[in-house]
Amino acid sequence: MNSSNRKIQEITGNLRLIWKEPLLFISILAIFYCLIVFVVFPIFQVFKTSLFIDKQLNFSNYSAIFSKRYYYQPFFNSMLLGIYTATLGTIIGFIFAYALTRTPMPFKNFFRVTATFPIISPPFVVALSAILLFGRAGSLNPFLTKIIGDYTIYGLGGLILVETIAYAPTAFLVLYGILQAIDPSLEEASMDLGASRAKVFSTITLPLSTPGIASAWLLVFIQSLADFGNPMVISGNYRVLSVQAYLQITGMYDLSRGSTLAILLFIPTIVAFFLQKYWVSRKSYVTVTGKPTGATIKQLEWYIKLPVYSCCIIFTAIVFLFYGTIVHGSFQTLWGVNPALTLKHYVEMYQVGKDYLIDSLVLSAVATPIAGIIGIFISFLVIRKKFIGRGVMEFISMLTFAVPGTVVGIGYILAFNQKTVLLPFIMTGTAWIIIILLVFRNMPVGIRAGIAALQQIDPSIEEASTDLGADSNTTFRRITLPMIAPAFFSGLAYNFVKAMTCISAIIFVVSGKWNLITVAILGFVDNSRYAQAAAMSNLLIIIVLIALGIIQLIVNRIGRGVRTVDIIG
Repeated sequence: MNSSNRKIQEITGNLRLIWKEPLLFISILAIFYCLIVFVVFPIFQVFKTSLFIDKQLNFSNYSAIFSKRYYYQPFFNSMLLGIYTATLGTIIGFIFAYALTRTPMPFKNFFRVTATFPIISPPFVVALSAILLFGRAGSLNPFLTKIIGDYTIYGLGGLILVETIAYAPTAFLVLYGILQAIDPSLEEASMDLGASRAKVFSTITLPLSTPGIASAWLLVFIQSLADFGNPMVISGNYRVLSVQAYLQITGMYDLSRGSTLAILLFIPTIVAFFLQKYWVSRKSYVTVTGKPTGATIKQLEWYIKLPVYSCCIIFTAIVFLFYGTIVHGSFQTLWGVNPALTLKHYVEMYQVGKDYLIDSLVLSAVATPIAGIIGIFISFLVIRKKFIGRGVMEFISMLTFAVPGTVVGIGYILAFNQKTVLLPFIMTGTAWIIIILLVFRNMPVGIRAGIAALQQIDPSIEEASTDLGADSNTTFRRITLPMIAPAFFSGLAYNFVKAMTCISAIIFVVSGKWNLITVAILGFVDNSRYAQAAAMSNLLIIIVLIALGIIQLIVNRIGRGVRTVDIIG
């Protein structure tokens, strides 16, 4: 009974604090409204469309999907692809992280940048490079055909290759942080007591890394399931859910069946996300000594160095090969036919794609600061304020990070192509539907960065401001925001990168008036105009690198903060 009274008193106290600051109360209501309209409502519309036909509850879509191989086979294909990609990506990521944190490997900064480079480009750029290298007119096709006979890059094997290259960096960034947090002196002490390298690895390093390995595997699994660009380019006859849902809507004009396929994609992805976030993240075996150390293990046998270093060098070479092919291919007159170098593809790309480029820059420039500001404000509310529904706000705000882009895109075209009570105007076909999708799709990482930064700041600093008479808005603007500015700008970097390189959700809501450069690249690939696609991909990567450089300079100037590449990961 006492605990119930305390709970009631706490709720009453929180309500009084909120009512004393009406602007804060209005801000909380506004945030909830936006989250309900732009996060919950679109997902609800996907579920509703899959369950109702002619306004009648009907399970025929689900019975058809589970009874016809044409529909349920893509589910198993997606799961198999996700398992292969997550396993290989996590192994590569762990080896890279181990090499950079546990060995005296030279040129560590070089290898670290190379390992994370695929993050800043659209994932399907790797698929484009695979076609240029291993396709029917690929530069390596004659050589490989002589060695292994007839083969095809289109299908499961090609997808595993390109998705592993595209998403192994995610596993690396997770595991790099985990291994950095484990003091190497623990392993050194074990070896001083006579344990072998294999014994130390199996009894200390690997068990302490287990939560990070599970987390990395689940994150790569989620990215593989949600991937749209690579399967669209290189899947061949290997059908996966994300592409099938898109084709069902755009090709068959069947919104209800496409929504059902999207739900089938949504379920394993959301389960994996919450396993990663709420189960794995709570399990930590890292021993913190209280003393930061940059030490690495010096006594490293050759039979450890050789496979670890070889793996890092091979993966680095593959990254250079794939992205170098994109650069080289953009200058060839006709890939596989006429290797003469020319600039005509860049001229043609500018003539055809300048409107796409301008649209991408404008829409991304508008969406990025909005996503950053809302993300930081939500993180402030979740960490620093006590109010009814705080946990619900955090849950909903992180939801779009878990939902595949295909589901989000379908949800937006279903939710905003007509007037509703929640939104009394139509957004389909306008720039605003793209901007809002980019904001709420990318916002969760800004929230995560803000939460991490706020947890490092002593709340007593803000309490002192409040005690001196400042309200919450003044305290946030003049005290909190300057201290979390590095995390804010790092979050902006992520938002801009993802806004410029997105494809899976955006492809559903682009229109004749507003389009994006990634959609143009995909169009060039579909029409087998690979050189033009390569030229536009290079331009996109250069723009992203310039933006990241500018934002990183700002972060460095205003103080120590999380590095841009850490936030992106």
